[in-house]
Amino acid sequence: LGMLKNGWVLASETTALDLIEAEFLRELEAGEMVVIDETGLHASQPFPPTRLGRCIFEHVYFAKPDSVLFGTSVYETRKEMGRQLAKEQPAPGADLVIAVPDSGVPAAIGYAQASGIPYDVGLIRSHYVGRTFIEPQQSIRHFGVKLKLSAVRQVLKGKRVVVVDDSIVRGTTSRKIVKMLKAAGALEVHLRISSPPTQWPCFYGIDTPSRQELIASSHSVEEISRYVTADTLGYISLEGLGTAVGDRERSTFCTACFSGQYLTGKLNPGVSPASESAPKLAIA
Repeated sequence: LGMLKNGWVLASETTALDLIEAEFLRELEAGEMVVIDETGLHASQPFPPTRLGRCIFEHVYFAKPDSVLFGTSVYETRKEMGRQLAKEQPAPGADLVIAVPDSGVPAAIGYAQASGIPYDVGLIRSHYVGRTFIEPQQSIRHFGVKLKLSAVRQVLKGKRVVVVDDSIVRGTTSRKIVKMLKAAGALEVHLRISSPPTQWPCFYGIDTPSRQELIASSHSVEEISRYVTADTLGYISLEGLGTAVGDRERSTFCTACFSGQYLTGKLNPGVSPASESAPKLAIA
């Protein structure tokens, strides 16, 4: 909720208020209804209190890094994810840390800070290509990755590289990135992910695939590492992610895409179609 001169402004992220030079007042609460009419602004809570279920993937990927979300800087939270990831999944002997831009950049900076490994730019992103994971066809996603990212050979050649990304969904994008880095001369590629394995689909508004398409739903970390051709693969733990977002008890965020614990009873793993055993993907 913001204000511009004498008018109220509502937006999904604080950066929208910055763009029009509106004053940020506060975030709306969960379940809160705001009505603006000729008499002013009226806020109410028409629903009974319930457990909070803020989307943790907003902090991982969806929100802009310069936003303030749930009272916390998204940029600082992502850096903290990287620091926590470095503690949990070190890469001894690595020469440099790079990011998969753009959403992996803050976490990569945090990883470099915590590990003491220098940070550099090893992948360049074209901003004329959108988010490839939501493209409707696999062939379009494959080609989109080639258009979206290019490797910096001068940075990578002869180096043992830690590459930090925000998530792995199907695994196809990560596979292409690792192969791209090795083709550019990287001696080793150690893939580090600043979120836990994505094993469950979202039914609350995020366009994620069915469980059968999520590689982590039916494959171990070692199997995924072999598929993406990384030398090693490491994810942040669910506990570590909770620490990074300032919710150690994980009592205010929804983590269903990682844990399978849906906050609405009819979608719990015991009765949801998502709980069906996922068949092994052909990842050879």
